[in-house]
Amino acid sequence: MRQLATKHNWIGGQWVPSSNGETREVRNPSNTDEVVGVVAWSTEKEIAAAAEAAQEALPAWKKLAGPARARILAKAAQILAGRLEEVATLLSREQGKPIGEARGEVQRGVDLLQYYAGEGWRSVGDVIPSASADTLMFTVREPLGVVAVITPWNFPVAIPLWKSAPALIYGNTVVLKPAADAPLTALAIAEVFAEAGMPPGVFNVVTGPGSKLGDALINHEAVKAVTFTGSNAVGSHIAQLAAARGIKYQLEMGGKNAAIVLADADLDKAADIVVSGAMRFAGQKCTATSRAIVERKVIDAFAEKVVERVRALPVRPATDEEAYLGPVVNQSQREKILQYIETGKGEGRLVAGGGTPQGELYAKGYFVEPTVFVDVLPDATIAQEEIFGPVLALIPAESPEHAIEIANGVRYGLSASLFTNDLTAALRYIREIEVGMVRVNAETAGVELQAPFGGYKASSSYSREQGRAAIEFFTQVKTVAIMPAGGP
Repeated sequence: MRQLATKHNWIGGQWVPSSNGETREVRNPSNTDEVVGVVAWSTEKEIAAAAEAAQEALPAWKKLAGPARARILAKAAQILAGRLEEVATLLSREQGKPIGEARGEVQRGVDLLQYYAGEGWRSVGDVIPSASADTLMFTVREPLGVVAVITPWNFPVAIPLWKSAPALIYGNTVVLKPAADAPLTALAIAEVFAEAGMPPGVFNVVTGPGSKLGDALINHEAVKAVTFTGSNAVGSHIAQLAAARGIKYQLEMGGKNAAIVLADADLDKAADIVVSGAMRFAGQKCTATSRAIVERKVIDAFAEKVVERVRALPVRPATDEEAYLGPVVNQSQREKILQYIETGKGEGRLVAGGGTPQGELYAKGYFVEPTVFVDVLPDATIAQEEIFGPVLALIPAESPEHAIEIANGVRYGLSASLFTNDLTAALRYIREIEVGMVRVNAETAGVELQAPFGGYKASSSYSREQGRAAIEFFTQVKTVAIMPAGGP
């Protein structure tokens, strides 16, 4: 077999190997015999080097005019668009996202770069009326400094870019620590920025073990902020580290998202959308639909439609054009999902899936059957805990009010959807649902990039990402008052 060259860290505008010489193979979750690439398995030394490179690059990048930074991001968007198929295929092979969705994610990366390039031309402050007629008072927004970006494996283009692009356009420098299951795609982003003319040290990528490198990055004296997407346990740990140092932190974490289906809804449309929200990318999205809360008078009819659709879903290797859902990302993830399914068999009635697909096509990958349970109680484990897999629990509700009560009865508050033709019911739901992403007759998963993204309760640290909202985290406000010199 051909020996694959190791992809090194991107630090200070150079490819830097791990100081201990260690590497790690990245294998295709659709077929674990296939080695997609080899990456450096780095140490705290590389983290320190990246943070120092980012600190050294900060003064010049901060002084650069916003439109000049914008031109680099716009150029990066153009380059990424030209490499869309290449990067999408890498993404699909690296972490198992169906190729159609992978192309969509890379296009979202292009759009994010274009959007935040536009931010380089927009206002970054306000003129404020003063009590004194002779005083000019205004605010300016300035960068925080070196920003640590710690990202998960499930959106290895979109999430690094919706964090890094605003950080960069507002004058910060970045050290990206990508997830261990998706390092190659992050390094492809580094290649794009380098080709676009990003000055050395402004954007850095270090690959390696998460907890060890993440702690070292957050604790480095040069780092002034950390933005993280991932599990609640890791997010809580990051918050403690950041608070101890007095640096700014932003956390986006889990979800247990509900789709509420009322009796007057178009059940066919609702079934299509709920299945998509629950099963695409094998349910590995923080916004995936994990619960369908259905008015009792229509739950049997709705369940029949959902099961019919789920049983027909094409489960394929991720690069297969027909794949509706591919594998889950790794063996540990599959074992966790299968354990939740076993738990669910004692909490509800299994009506679809429930195991692993059989056959040669699936023998060497981490596949899980799309799975549906009915007759699930609101306090069941599979109705309360984030599974992060292709598992949907159907829960009966006695009324619209009861459905909202059930939907709110979890520790998370990321996204929810309601299916109805009743405007009054929709308005009540919008007021009473405890989530940051409120959808009506739409999927729980996804949000347009120009809109704020984030959740309530345990789903976030109450900040928002994407859109114009990103300026709130990645900048700090300076208030300026200019008064006439001399006397009146």
